[in-house]
Amino acid sequence: MAENVFNVSVVVMPKAEILDPQGKAIMGGLRTMNFAEVQDVRIGKMVHLKLSGDSRETVMARATQMAKALLSNPVTEDFKVIVE
Repeated sequence: MAENVFNVSVVVMPKAEILDPQGKAIMGGLRTMNFAEVQDVRIGKMVHLKLSGDSRETVMARATQMAKALLSNPVTEDFKVIVE
């Protein structure tokens, strides 16, 4: 089977129990600008990858390994892998 190229996004966010001072600062700024409907803001990061692989499942597994090994800090962050 020929290898395909997949677009992968890894979304990394602080764990819910971790304080996010940058998110709180942005929330305060939005409320100051009359965006009162904002209830919470969390700041994270997104990593876009192009990965080759035999299947979506293989690419998902490899991207998950990458996220655990380097792209996120398992002590303070959670991540989600999205394969397009």
